Amino acid sequence: MMLRYALRTIRDRKGGFLGALLALMCAAALITACGTLLETGLRGRIATERYAGAPLVVSADQNVHRTTVKHKGNGETKAKHKAKPVAERAWLPAATADRIRPLEGVRQVIPELTFLAEPVTEPVDRPSYGHSWASASITPFTLTTGRAPATADDIVIDRGFAERVGLKPGDRLTVQSTGAPRPYRISGIAAPAGRGELQQQTSLFFLAAEAERLAARPGQVTALGVLPAPGTDLTELKRRVERALKGTTAQVATGDDRGPVEFLDAAGARTKLVSMGGAMGGTSLLVAILVVVGTFALSIQQRHRELALLRAIAATSRQIRRLLGREALIVGAVAGVLGSLAGLPLATWLHSRFIDMGAIPANLERTAGIFPAFAAVAVTLLGAWAAARTSGRRIARIRPAEAMAESAVERDRPARGRIAAGLVLLAGGGVLVAVLSGLHVEAASTPVTFLAVVVLATAVSLLGPLLIRMASALLAGPLRLAGFGGTLATANIRGNSTRMAAVVTPLTLLIGMTCTVLFVQPTLGSAARNQAREGTRATWVLATQGPGIPSVAAETVRTTQGVTAATEVVRTTVRVGLDKYQAQGVTQAGLSRTWDPEVTGGSLADFAADPGTAAVSELAAERLGLHPGSTLKLHLGDGTPATLTVAAVYARGLGFGDLTLPHDLVARHMDNPLAATVLVAGDSDRGRLAAALKKFPGIAVLAPATADRLQADRQQENAEVNYLAMGLILAFTAIAVVNTLAMSVSERIKEFAMLRLAGATRRQVLRMLRIEALSILLIAAVLGTGIALAVLTAFSIGMTGSAAPTVMPVVYATVVGAAALLVLVASALPGRVALKARPVEVAASQR
Repeated sequence: MMLRYALRTIRDRKGGFLGALLALMCAAALITACGTLLETGLRGRIATERYAGAPLVVSADQNVHRTTVKHKGNGETKAKHKAKPVAERAWLPAATADRIRPLEGVRQVIPELTFLAEPVTEPVDRPSYGHSWASASITPFTLTTGRAPATADDIVIDRGFAERVGLKPGDRLTVQSTGAPRPYRISGIAAPAGRGELQQQTSLFFLAAEAERLAARPGQVTALGVLPAPGTDLTELKRRVERALKGTTAQVATGDDRGPVEFLDAAGARTKLVSMGGAMGGTSLLVAILVVVGTFALSIQQRHRELALLRAIAATSRQIRRLLGREALIVGAVAGVLGSLAGLPLATWLHSRFIDMGAIPANLERTAGIFPAFAAVAVTLLGAWAAARTSGRRIARIRPAEAMAESAVERDRPARGRIAAGLVLLAGGGVLVAVLSGLHVEAASTPVTFLAVVVLATAVSLLGPLLIRMASALLAGPLRLAGFGGTLATANIRGNSTRMAAVVTPLTLLIGMTCTVLFVQPTLGSAARNQAREGTRATWVLATQGPGIPSVAAETVRTTQGVTAATEVVRTTVRVGLDKYQAQGVTQAGLSRTWDPEVTGGSLADFAADPGTAAVSELAAERLGLHPGSTLKLHLGDGTPATLTVAAVYARGLGFGDLTLPHDLVARHMDNPLAATVLVAGDSDRGRLAAALKKFPGIAVLAPATADRLQADRQQENAEVNYLAMGLILAFTAIAVVNTLAMSVSERIKEFAMLRLAGATRRQVLRMLRIEALSILLIAAVLGTGIALAVLTAFSIGMTGSAAPTVMPVVYATVVGAAALLVLVASALPGRVALKARPVEVAASQR
């Protein structure tokens, strides 16, 4: 009975339920897309290329480990083990192969070297790596033309690269590897046997001795490819190899597990995608709850008279709740299915955009499972049911006479419970803002930032009717100046504060969230660039679009007339315990001439004089309990442990990273040991430096201000990923704004008809709508801006130490202008449609 009545109600009030359907469908699509990204991060396949011919691959452990022992009160202990990945590739002792070769079922063990090797005279559109020709069979690569390398001057290139740039045997190719760029003669061209060309990389093969020199890792290998003897069971062979390697940190991989061993960036991208998908999904869910509850509240408010009549003709509270719940479940089921289907292509588009932006590699295959879609449908059903039950709680609870009275005239003030909940959330938002001001790590502060915006917007939603009435009192005077339309708009805003609050809430969230998203990164980036600018004493900065600047180039600059110091800078990530820290390695000679990190403890001279020391930022010193003279234990980029003495503590950690270490120590443990920049001090001019660097192609001599602009551009590129991720949520919120406004205006057809019958012209009614829309925009802009400003200020205090977030006026004006356009269009179009009907007919039909 109740289900049949719910179906008939939906059929007869399609317009009222369409808004809820659209909001729920968008929510389901977002949850499906975010869930698909999350599942891809958890289960996405990383296909192997170079290691395709080796069924079993042995590599070094790519994690740092920590075991903590907790002592219980009864004398028992509990050990907890954690592992975190390192930033660079960990290498394997070459002697590991000797443990494997004697094993039964092993036909051959192939040592593999993978190192930086990028052509500098030809364009490359994918990562380029060097290998020893002795490991070509690990793919296997076979020659298609030419011969194998016979001398240190020979090189074999893969066929795909040769065809893309038009190279052939006998041509010369200059390669930038870990040392100075060097020309090689192409002795042959090779291709994977029985397979297509490499899609994710370019492979250059050198003579074994030359490959070992370029890899600069004596006694170590990247991995070992194990070829089984014919008829050997691979599972049993894996067990034998693991037993033989027991007591070492070596890892054994087969099948799809070989992909993450070959492509460390893809393995890291999986972790990043899990974090990104989880953050997007969580934020989407919170926003969806707020939007959906607001939409259902508006829909039920528009049916207040209908529900009151049902109460008056003996419908019980339970029957009303069941009716609203079944209506919501029907709408939620349809929206969930449609939204989850729409979310699958959205996930595909997101995945491709992240690949185009370089956030994830192309060989991390998207996983299209059914779990995200099922989760989206379940969440949509539960959300719709809960939203309907929450929004209809009062109409179902109060006495029938009160329901009839409230259906005619809106209550003077919201329910006490609603006000109390709003005040609690407002206080909770204040607590989050206070906590945010004390967070100094971006990974911790970013989720709190967006959570604070949503919580404060939810408080606005609950306290909305009170805020609207207060705002209408303030706007009454200015709106009277607009004449008849302004007077009517003031009366509507004051008399229908609950309906207006349903429109203001998503608009407040849209403005507040958009401003927060757009200004968080500039706030952090601007502070970092200011610190870097103030701390750079160099006259010139060397930069390159290639893999980096070799040490021999920096040495050439040091011997150039007029140069007093040249500081090579490499950047990586290290771990102290399991915590990740940004670190830079700098050459220590003459450091004080090129770099001023604003030392607040210890001495920069002590750091420059001792290769066993480190300088740390004030933030890192506070977190780790360090001071000058303390011992700092860490794991370098490839997981190698190191122990250093803290020589200096500095204030400009945002600009230069938390840890500054000796250059050679850091570079030896990086995949790319070339300098990211070189800081040059002295009175040598640009022309002289450029002439000295002529034999090093691609290196530019820049003024510090120019280098700073390039760094800002790179930061902007990195921020684009976050903008895309949050942009979807903002688009959903914008749709909710349009949806809610359209619902609000389209249900006022009787009101417009009565105004027309009372003598108002069509133009005057539309003018009233415009004034209402602009008033709503002003209220939402003030609230949204206030929320964003409070959150951004707290973020700035925590991350930069300054209460002055970076706000770009033009960008802010664009945000408010776009919101104004949304509001005006979303109110004008339904208004014009509602005014098409003849007033007499509308008045007669509404009796």
